[in-house]
Amino acid sequence: MSAMGILFCKAFLGLLAFDVFGFGRNFARLHRTVRNWPVAKKVAHPNITDRVCEAVNYACVWYPKHALCLQRCVVTACLLRSYGVASKMVLGAQKLPFKAHAWVEVNGRAVNERADVQVIYGVWERC
Repeated sequence: MSAMGILFCKAFLGLLAFDVFGFGRNFARLHRTVRNWPVAKKVAHPNITDRVCEAVNYACVWYPKHALCLQRCVVTACLLRSYGVASKMVLGAQKLPFKAHAWVEVNGRAVNERADVQVIYGVWERC
């Protein structure tokens, strides 16, 4: 299996684990899991961030349910950390009209997300 195929499988299984373990219903456990997910002690491949984001996007297309932003960013952040990339899951909100959103940052830059997400949403939490 190719490297991209392996990443796709890991991303798809991550989406499935999110549903199976009920992270969508237990935010405290989800937050604790992401906060405590270790960054692997290995040198990350130069384009691993783009490859992980692409794999998560493909997995979301094939996943039988619509993956919400929180589910996508949990999987993305944990996969990136597993490949040695220090990533942060970010939770934010917009005041009017009220909208909450989640995304992933690497070195302070939003990945796999609109370029202006950090301007639109005020940050509640980074973990």
